[in-house]
Amino acid sequence: MKDPAHEVESLREELRRHEYRYYVLDQPEITDAEYDALMRKLQELEENHPELATPDSPTQRVGGKPREGFIKVRHSSPMLSLDNALNEAELRDFDRRVRELLDGRPYRYVTELKMDGLSMAAHYQAGRFVQAVTRGDGQIGEDVTENARTIRSLPLRVKTHLDAFEVRGETVMNRRAFERLNAEREERGLSRFANPRNAAAGSLRVLEPQITASRRLDYFTYFLLENGQPVCESHWQTLEELRHLGFKVNPNSKLCQNVDEVLAFCSHWEASRDDLPYEIDGVVVKVDSVAQQRALGYTAKAPRWAIAYKYPARQAKTVVEGVEVQVGRTGALTPVAHLKPVNVGGVTVSRATLHNEDEIERLGLEIGDEVVIERSGDVIPKVVRVSAQGSVRHPFRMPAKCPVCGGKVVREEGEAASRCINTNCSARLKESILHFASRGVMNIDGMGDVLVDQLVDRGIVSGVADVYNLTREQLMSLDRMGAKSAANVLKNIEKSKSNPLPRVLTALGIRFVGERTAGFLADAFGSLDAIAKAGLEELQQVEEVGPKVAESIFQFFREPRNRELVEKLRAAGLQFEHHTSRPKGGPLKGLVFVLTGTLPNLGREDAKKLIESAGGKVSGSVSKKTNYVVAGEDAGSKLAKAEELGVPVLNEDQLLDLIRVE
Repeated sequence: MKDPAHEVESLREELRRHEYRYYVLDQPEITDAEYDALMRKLQELEENHPELATPDSPTQRVGGKPREGFIKVRHSSPMLSLDNALNEAELRDFDRRVRELLDGRPYRYVTELKMDGLSMAAHYQAGRFVQAVTRGDGQIGEDVTENARTIRSLPLRVKTHLDAFEVRGETVMNRRAFERLNAEREERGLSRFANPRNAAAGSLRVLEPQITASRRLDYFTYFLLENGQPVCESHWQTLEELRHLGFKVNPNSKLCQNVDEVLAFCSHWEASRDDLPYEIDGVVVKVDSVAQQRALGYTAKAPRWAIAYKYPARQAKTVVEGVEVQVGRTGALTPVAHLKPVNVGGVTVSRATLHNEDEIERLGLEIGDEVVIERSGDVIPKVVRVSAQGSVRHPFRMPAKCPVCGGKVVREEGEAASRCINTNCSARLKESILHFASRGVMNIDGMGDVLVDQLVDRGIVSGVADVYNLTREQLMSLDRMGAKSAANVLKNIEKSKSNPLPRVLTALGIRFVGERTAGFLADAFGSLDAIAKAGLEELQQVEEVGPKVAESIFQFFREPRNRELVEKLRAAGLQFEHHTSRPKGGPLKGLVFVLTGTLPNLGREDAKKLIESAGGKVSGSVSKKTNYVVAGEDAGSKLAKAEELGVPVLNEDQLLDLIRVE
């Protein structure tokens, strides 16, 4: 019989190696499905042997509870900002100052791409990740440990002789993840992030680690410190040592012998920056020798041994000749300006995004106007402002039907985006299938991005319901899909047919209908057919379904293509009837509770289930409608809000007394 401790550690080492190859080296050796299988095996072992669980296990990437706020932490040494050089003359002036301060002694520079993200320090003890702190004001930052733990390129454990050390680097979001996040935010009626830097900063500072994990942040390191001081004798050696330890280091760096080599490096990457998967806004130039860095010292705000060479904004004027509408993978319709071709930073630009109708109105833009456009590394450039109205101009109008599938286009009141509501619209099909198959919805394990991309791109599926018609031969014809993997996917597809109605309802992808709302709808109507036939007033009688949610549900089932999808899912054998109901009575019927802090015996989910089973509701925020706040250890702002509003506060025992649990 295998020793569980040995098996657990062996699995952890294997998973760490695959994480390093995938997230740091970008050289995966196994498929996503094989990686997931290893992770599930480790999770099962740790659940069966909780005494073997450790905070540096790969299973602990996402597990932190939502936080009440962030703790302030003082840095081991200041994380100073850099002075800027905006042109060649200013960079040469920096070099002159270095030369004079070093009294003619020879020196070298290290050049690194200036990634546009959020600076963060990560602390390790005995090789284990223990804390992450944002830059903050350079002296004091915020503890974001649980969120940083979700970043796959940040190792939770490293092999080193150092007892305690710190790495510093840049947390970034690559362009693909940025565009996906903005598409998802538009789908939910939220404002877009202006750029990847803002998105990375916002993602690292959310209070729920699960949200950070979903946003696919990356972490590139450039400093290695012990007691706040550099470990190596030169910066170039530092980068090599960081790579050796298993940290991700940007490969696009260079050891330069003089300022001319520095300028050549800057010029090369200014011309090639759009070839990178992430945003840069310049080059960081550092004196290589740590001893010389100490000799050069600091000003009040910045080191004298480093400078940021900033690239100029890339803008040009041109004329909007027309506007076409593109449909994104979430169904959002995006107007794109067709421009009179113009050269911007060495690239001919003929299109620019206009985002949505509100942005067009804000710009005061009509077809025929002269505009200023800017290339900032996004997938396509953007219109910054109207510089002159055209002599002949006419306004843009969003179409009433989807230009891809002909489905109905809906713009909810108070939202910026217009959307095609046909789930099977070819423009949004991949996202629809991924949502349908995801964990917590239909839970079709193995049906991830890579598989779905191939199924749609090769025309094997042309609608969500086609998932239930897949054959072993079709799956085995795909890349990296053997007989065993194909059999597992088919088994999981078949298993998904037994999911209850709330899961099926969630899987349809109706806007604003998540797991909780789907449960209330299933309880209220008892079948999918009854929900589909319900009018607006009937829908609004359901708990937590207001006018906006009701309108979304109503419109979804009035779209013929969605009704066709429902019939195909019925034919596939999915569950359309609801056989279990939530308690409609109970001692807590009609009462609203808010949970905060750590209870002595009950986990947050356990407490929530108890309250709901007794007829109560659990809300995420305290308001005048809250009946009770249940507070445990380390209760935060919600407790303070309860006291401010005069909401009664219960401990765990008082909650149980209220429920009358013996």
